[in-house]
Amino acid sequence: MSAPVVSVVLPVYNGDRFLEESLQSILRQSFTDLELIVINDGSTDGTREILERYCDRDPRLRVWHQENRGLSRSLNVGLELARGRYLARQDADDVSLPERIAKQVAFLDAHPDYCMVGTWSHIIEEQRHSLRFHRHPAENGPLKFNLLFDNFFVHTSVMVRKSALDAVGAYTTAQVRQPEDYELWSRLLRGRLGKMANLPEVLVEYREVEGSICRSDSRSFTDQVMAISRLNLAAFSGREPEDQLVADLSALVHGVFDQVSTRPDFAAIFMLLRRTARGVIGEAEATPMGEVYRLFFALVKGYVRYRLRNLRCLRLDR
Repeated sequence: MSAPVVSVVLPVYNGDRFLEESLQSILRQSFTDLELIVINDGSTDGTREILERYCDRDPRLRVWHQENRGLSRSLNVGLELARGRYLARQDADDVSLPERIAKQVAFLDAHPDYCMVGTWSHIIEEQRHSLRFHRHPAENGPLKFNLLFDNFFVHTSVMVRKSALDAVGAYTTAQVRQPEDYELWSRLLRGRLGKMANLPEVLVEYREVEGSICRSDSRSFTDQVMAISRLNLAAFSGREPEDQLVADLSALVHGVFDQVSTRPDFAAIFMLLRRTARGVIGEAEATPMGEVYRLFFALVKGYVRYRLRNLRCLRLDR
């Protein structure tokens, strides 16, 4: 049997509430030359029964059952099993619109200098359709610049060239290097393996569920994101991740003002921003100076508000 063009990796743990809808959204894609690899990560609900029923319906569905090992390890099992030249993600409670895979394949086929492409998404709150969306930067320059600091891809919407993942390795399983998706995109970024894009079209319905890591332990999550951001900034500025300017810039972006220097050097921070933007984009493209100025003035404004708020608190305590 010939290898498919696309391998869709879908890990699931006790996901029987939304699993059928998620499976159907992939198996009913207009682009049919794909395989759907589902990693059942030790589910104890009705997940196995649903998967066994669907295996009888569509030979493109490949299921791997294992004891519970966690998301990152499950994703890596899926990557090892994948045979496609493009690897796509899907979560067990999310939905891909019918043209999603076709449009991403068409984009990567037409743009061999791009290593990955995501899409915009519509946010579902449990079972309620909201008026909220993820509309992240679409073009390579602004997207890479913003990716220096935080994740601007919807994980469940991403399609990546397998050759790019082979070059940088799989998802991290280290707890101190989470979130696993931003950490992997950052390695692709630092590896200079190609341009990146988001299709400026809602092609995924992303479901927010109570109890996710970013909601349950937000400060720890932010600290880990900042650690990855410092590595990104260092890679494109020529400085070390522990450099005070690098640390100040990362802390300012994330609003963690108690980790900022007593007297941050904003002139030097602006120069660092500009140098890093030029480094991450390269000489072939224009530096997104609009993004640089927008972010810099937002950082100054946020820091001034923080200092004024602290000053008012000190006066009230007297």
